[in-house]
Amino acid sequence: MDGENWNRGEAKTVEASAKGQAHILLVEDHASFRQALAFMFEREPEFAEVRQAGSVKEARGSLEGVDVAVIDLGLPDGDGTDLIEELSQSRPRVMTLVLSASLDPVRLARAVEAGAAGMLHKAVTIDEIVDAVKRLKAGEALLSPNEIVEMIRVVGRERQEEIEVQKSIGRLTRREKEVLQALAEGLDSQEISSRLGITIETERTHMVNILGKLGLRSRLQALVFAARHNLVEIQ
Repeated sequence: MDGENWNRGEAKTVEASAKGQAHILLVEDHASFRQALAFMFEREPEFAEVRQAGSVKEARGSLEGVDVAVIDLGLPDGDGTDLIEELSQSRPRVMTLVLSASLDPVRLARAVEAGAAGMLHKAVTIDEIVDAVKRLKAGEALLSPNEIVEMIRVVGRERQEEIEVQKSIGRLTRREKEVLQALAEGLDSQEISSRLGITIETERTHMVNILGKLGLRSRLQALVFAARHNLVEIQ
């Protein structure tokens, strides 16, 4: 954008602010849904401009002058939570509404911790979304202090659990990790012992130690744990 156009755009933003109108940014990768939502906002006289972005990259180029952002968490080039955090740090006056199909409490809690002022599930109507944005624009809180505190606690618990997981992983020996890798490749006890040059009894001892260190009860649980935490490579 050249200097003349930028100044014109800035003047338009100032004029809209003086009228109490808000500039909205919709960050949603489903174009049909985003366009329908934008159409509804454009019909409302209290909204001066509705910008649209289908990715984190596009959104980053449209942040100047935004008053309210409606952000989906699941974007094709990243997590909407990262964009929320960037907004809260660089433009703390911007109110952010999370709009997501996810019901994962940890993911939603992380969005609130990053700076989201409210959240709605995508199953709600467009009118409900418009109403929520109006409430945010008016300074109304969409989340109670108790809800915010509980969400922050969820994130805290999840982080503590991750710390404990990493401690457990740190207790595994190199040989025990080799046993897990062989298990991930579909080898049974006999095949694992042959590959590693150990007896079946030693292989079973390694597995008992793995289960004890990770707080698990079966080989299947050990395989799922190892895959989830990237301890093994699965072809």
